[in-house]
Amino acid sequence: MRSITARPARLLVAALSLLLLSACSLPRGAALQSEILRETRSEEPSFQVVPVTRATVPGISQWPATGWSGSYTWLPYSRGPASSVIRSGDRVDLMIWDSQDNSLLTSAAQKTVQMPGLQVSPSGTIFVPYVEDVVVRGLTPEAARERVQRELEMIVPSAQVQLTATSGQENSVDLVGGVGKPGTYPLPSRDFTILSLLAQGGGISPEMENPLVRLIRGSNTYAVRSETLFADASLNTTMRGGDKVIVEPDRRRFTALGATGREALIPFPSEDLTAMEALSLIGGISDARADPKGILVLREYPVDRVGPGRAGPEKSQVIFTLDLTTADGLFAARNFLINPDDTVLATESPITKAQTILGLFGRVLGLSAQTNALSN
Repeated sequence: MRSITARPARLLVAALSLLLLSACSLPRGAALQSEILRETRSEEPSFQVVPVTRATVPGISQWPATGWSGSYTWLPYSRGPASSVIRSGDRVDLMIWDSQDNSLLTSAAQKTVQMPGLQVSPSGTIFVPYVEDVVVRGLTPEAARERVQRELEMIVPSAQVQLTATSGQENSVDLVGGVGKPGTYPLPSRDFTILSLLAQGGGISPEMENPLVRLIRGSNTYAVRSETLFADASLNTTMRGGDKVIVEPDRRRFTALGATGREALIPFPSEDLTAMEALSLIGGISDARADPKGILVLREYPVDRVGPGRAGPEKSQVIFTLDLTTADGLFAARNFLINPDDTVLATESPITKAQTILGLFGRVLGLSAQTNALSN
C-alpha cells in the first residue's frame, strides 16, 4: 500500500523539479527591464541610461539630432511680378509687318514676314536680319518686342513687330514624381507658386503615405510635410526656372517592440513625434503583460558628438527610461521627442512571470490531485 501512495508523490516531486529548472527560461514576449539594464552594474557599461523626467527633457532636447537633421527647411513665399521674363533657351517667334513697297523685309505681295523658333542664346540674344543680335534676356515679352522694334526702326522705319515667347528649360520647372501628371511645366509668371504647380500636376497621389514635398534649387534641397505646406499660406513659395519638385513618402520610421499593441516599423505621421504619441500609434502597451515603469527608448548618437565636455550624452548608445505610473513621467512622455530610427520597447512586467510560474504550479498540483484520486 505504501508503494502505491508513494508513486504520485514521486511524480509530483519530479514535475516540480522540472518546473523549477525551466522557470527561468519561460517563454515571454519581451525582456524584463532589469535584464536589459543589468550591464549598468558593471565597471564599464557600454551604454548610458537616462531617466526621462520633466527635469531632464529640456536638456535632452539640446542633444544632437539622430536619424535626420532635426527639422525640415523650407523657403517662405515672396510675391513676384505677374509677368514672365525671357531666359536663355527660350524660343521667340517674331512677326514683322512693313507696308513699304521697297521694304527690306517683305515682298510686294506679302507685307509680313514670320521668324519662328528663334532660340535665345546663352548670351541672351536673338538674331534679327539687318540688326543682327538683339539682347532680350531678362526682358518681359512686351519689353523685348519694343526693343526689337526700336532696333528695326533705324533700318525699316515703318516696321511693326509682334513677339511671343515659349519657355525653355531655364524658364520651366520639373515636377518629377508623386503627382498625377509629372513632367516639365513652363513658368507663366514670376509669381507662379508651388501649390499652383502641384495643382497643374494633378495633385499629390492620394495613396501616398505621409507625403513630403522636396524642392531642389541649384545645389540646395528643401523639404516640408504636405499638410504643413497646405496649412500655412506663407510657405507657398514662388517657383524659379530650373527648380525640381519631388513628392515622396516621409521615410522616417521608428521600431516598436515588446509588450505593445503591435511590433512593427512605424512611420512618422507628423514632423515631430512625442513618446506619448508614439505609444498611441503602436496601440499602447499591453495591460496584461507590460511594465508601465519600464518603457525604454533605445537610441544611437554619432560617435564624434558624444563624450565629456560636449552638449550631448556621454556614450554613443543611450537607453532612455520612462515611468508611466507617475505624473512626472506622463508629462515628460508628452514632451520627450522620438527620433527616426529609435526603438521603443515596452518591457515585460515581473508580475507576468510570477503569475505564469504560479499558474504552472497550480496545474501541476491539480495533476497531482487527479493522480491521487485515481490511485485511491
